[in-house]
Amino acid sequence: MNKIKGIYAAAVSVLNENLSLNADRTILHAENLIDQGCHGVALFGSTGQGQLISVSEKINLLTRLSTSKYKNNYLIGTGFNSLIETINMMQVSCSLNFKNFLIMPPAYYKYGDKEVIDFYSRVIDAVPDSRIILYNFEKLCGYKFSISCVEKLVKNFPKQIVGVKDSSYNLYEVLNMENFSIFPGSELKLLKGLEIGCSGIITATCNVTASLSRKVYEDFFSQKSQTQNEKLCNVRKIFDQYNLISGLHTFMSNQDSIFKNILPPLSLLNNNDKNKLISDLKKLDFDLKSIKAA
Repeated sequence: MNKIKGIYAAAVSVLNENLSLNADRTILHAENLIDQGCHGVALFGSTGQGQLISVSEKINLLTRLSTSKYKNNYLIGTGFNSLIETINMMQVSCSLNFKNFLIMPPAYYKYGDKEVIDFYSRVIDAVPDSRIILYNFEKLCGYKFSISCVEKLVKNFPKQIVGVKDSSYNLYEVLNMENFSIFPGSELKLLKGLEIGCSGIITATCNVTASLSRKVYEDFFSQKSQTQNEKLCNVRKIFDQYNLISGLHTFMSNQDSIFKNILPPLSLLNNNDKNKLISDLKKLDFDLKSIKAA
């Protein structure tokens, strides 16, 4: 079974003016990211507003996604707190031959390692054909994976628990397991992660840094001098000053107004922050035209 590795964008979802999901444009955006350099795309993660999008819209997109020219390059997020809804969405995905998932533990409630192991055990018992990348992001769900929890899950389910996206950054430098993918959640960690054996990255800002990130990745494995890593990191640092979803939609809407559509309680940046974001990125010679041309 192939190890999942490379540059993955946590893709934004494209919405219509009435805030319904535009499945065709979301898929087109994901395909364009792969064309620009991503090895794959994660859909319905936190960046894709997965927790705010309806079940029926998700199923409709997955059905259309099954005909995508890059159908083997996707990770499917579920975006549910509910165990049953998570299982149902995974079963629908598997019926369409999408078996790679990015799954965060439920938010809001307090729990520990024992409960997390029980949650994923029940998911895997119901969907044994799945391959799951754990999503470690304490800021969003209130729980941070421990090393021992990850090790126990991999020991119990070596065929199903195949990796981790580490956005809490307590795992990527210390985990070391064979045939297990480790993805830091920021371009700032890409080069260092590759140097210590990580598999790549899964990040929000790869919606706009796909080509730069791929260049850093390829130059590392080709043992070439790094010419783009500093710029890549500086771009990420600028976006990190804002809510990433708001910043990305604001930046991308400068070229296509459809990206202005965002689900409450999220919003675009205010005008002052928007102007500063775009100005700071221009100082790095980073704009939408340069992204498309790269």
